[in-house]
Formats: sequence, structure tokens, C-alpha cells
Amino acid sequence: MSSPDTEELAITPPPVEQPATPERGRFWRGLTGSLAAGMAVLAVCVVVIAGICLFTGAPGPGPLMLIGHPVAAVVALLAQRVVDTRNGRVAGFAGLGVVVSVTAALSLFWWS
Repeated sequence: MSSPDTEELAITPPPVEQPATPERGRFWRGLTGSLAAGMAVLAVCVVVIAGICLFTGAPGPGPLMLIGHPVAAVVALLAQRVVDTRNGRVAGFAGLGVVVSVTAALSLFWWS
């Protein structure tokens, strides 16, 4: 005879949620996310190098680079947030904004 206190309760796992990202846009979201993250890392590196150059007296990146990289990184990260939260054309155009932002920063500051 078993009492209610000693019975084992069946534990059911929580339902598995489907990912919000459709398979069709997975590559595009991954590409733009990588570009946005890379731009953010590059902006942090430029600022750190400028700080090191300030303390050592070495010539470092100019003020245009110190302003341009963080601005491009913020634009890319904000656009990537839209890519990650929306679907359809809005996400596509936001991804295009990430690509344009990163390409503009690289072409203005590094490929000239």
C-alpha cells in the first residue's frame, strides 16, 4: 500500500520552443551578426590602442578614427538587433544596413 506522500510524480520536460529564426534567413543573420560583432571588437581595439598611444607618447589613431569606429559599431549593433528580432524585408534591410556600416568604416579608415 502506497501513500500519496511516497508516490513518485511523473516529471514532464517543458515543451521545446521553436527557434524564432527561419531556416531561410539563418545564413544572412549569421553573416551580419559576425560583421557587427567584428566591428564592435575593432572599435574597442582602436580605442584601447589610442589609450596606449596616449600614455606612451606614440603616434596613434586620429580623432576621426576614434569617433568613426565606435559610431559604425553602434550603428551595426543596433541594426543587427533589428535583424535578430524581426522577419521579412525589415530584417533584410537592417542586415543590409549592417553590411553598409561595416563596409563604409573599413573602406574609409583601412582601405584607403
